[in-house]
Amino acid sequence: MTRMISETRLQKIISHFEYVQAKLAESPSQNELVSLSKEYAELKPICELIERFKSVSIELSEAKELALDPEFKEIAGNEISELKACLNDLENQLRVALLPKDENDKRPVLLELRAGTGGDEAALFVSDLLRMYERHAELSGWKVELISQANSQLGGIKEAVLSVSGESVFSRLKFESGVHRVQRVPETESGGRVHTSAATVAVLPEAEAVDIEIPVSDIRIDTMRASGAGGQHVNTTDSAVRITHLPTGLVVISSEKSQHQNRAKAMQVLRTRLYDLNQGSMEDERADSRRRQVGTGDRSERIRTYNFPQGRVTDHRINLTIYKLDQFLGGELNEMIDRLIADDQARQIANLDSNE
Repeated sequence: MTRMISETRLQKIISHFEYVQAKLAESPSQNELVSLSKEYAELKPICELIERFKSVSIELSEAKELALDPEFKEIAGNEISELKACLNDLENQLRVALLPKDENDKRPVLLELRAGTGGDEAALFVSDLLRMYERHAELSGWKVELISQANSQLGGIKEAVLSVSGESVFSRLKFESGVHRVQRVPETESGGRVHTSAATVAVLPEAEAVDIEIPVSDIRIDTMRASGAGGQHVNTTDSAVRITHLPTGLVVISSEKSQHQNRAKAMQVLRTRLYDLNQGSMEDERADSRRRQVGTGDRSERIRTYNFPQGRVTDHRINLTIYKLDQFLGGELNEMIDRLIADDQARQIANLDSNE
């Protein structure tokens, strides 16, 4: 059973909100205005919830007093049940609103897809995942830009890197990180046997130029001929760009037609990977984190299974199965994502309650 949110904590939030309001009324400097406006926008909906919570609490107390009168006991009893349910709902909303914020939640992301165990079938699965995420981004009103793609000989994709930007992209996609497993009968399988393959997905919050400064002396930039699907040259100019970060050995490649755009995209990817690297205190901690996120690409290290014969998608972290495989692969991920977010919030609330 969860503890009630303390009155002292709620009053501190309201007092701070009133302080922010007062500072905004004092014609602050431009820098202060930006900071205070952001804080105001974050606190306002929370304070409105608190005021509603307090109002319903008062109504509940009044109804309980009314229930002491035999003449109004039945009427008040019904009202008490409704107010208790409302108060419980408001408290749950408040608990979620008061959870610590992930500073990366509103950032755009780099979405990295790679074929794991399963050879050509795994590469074909990456193609399916790429279309799935592109379609989901379209349905969500997000912008998608393909940074790089390496194709397999049978029309699959060995590796793809996407940039996805829009409203709260990282907060919605961060639970996609891990090993995705597919079970289906390959087109080349004459015996009708179901094969299991896997692909890894990594979701990294994109870094901005102010987050990571990369000295020119730390990088080596090479140009090479860009190649398209099936290994065919897109053009005859040396437009593809490969950037190597000398201190870490990180290598980033972008292969669009414009060398200028390739350099900018490759630098953005490099900046994001270095930002992700610096999120941990040491490089080996970052490597452990990355391994925990995507594993080795082995079929057994899966967060989700896409089963074609049964037309289902199962997320093993929350034991949720959805029998809408076609719609899911068509980008309709919100039901799954909402459940993953709710599960994460419940875990955070439980941890906070146990530590109070």
